[in-house]
Amino acid sequence: MPFFMVQASYTSESWAMQIKNPQDRLAAISSMAKANGSEVHSAYYAFGEYDVVIIIESPNNVDAAAFLIAAAGGGAIANLKTTVLLTSEEGLNSIKAAGGQGYAPPA
Repeated sequence: MPFFMVQASYTSESWAMQIKNPQDRLAAISSMAKANGSEVHSAYYAFGEYDVVIIIESPNNVDAAAFLIAAAGGGAIANLKTTVLLTSEEGLNSIKAAGGQGYAPPA
């Protein structure tokens, strides 16, 4: 199953609600992921441009997108960025396969 790195920023309204009523939103996301066959492998709060970073595994791109669209549709997220990840084995296989592609840079 493919892995994805999800980076998200909360809206200021979402932060205000969480300050008033602190909740483990990352646990809620894990439950939601399980419901569509996905799995949260790790989740972190972060400093910087994004407030959370989550590593998920989903059966396919459609299931990952459905899960993320549903999360974003709730209105608590201002920005969402998703990056498809390759395992080290997949990355190495891709590098090996690249050698046989016959690409020649412009001369």
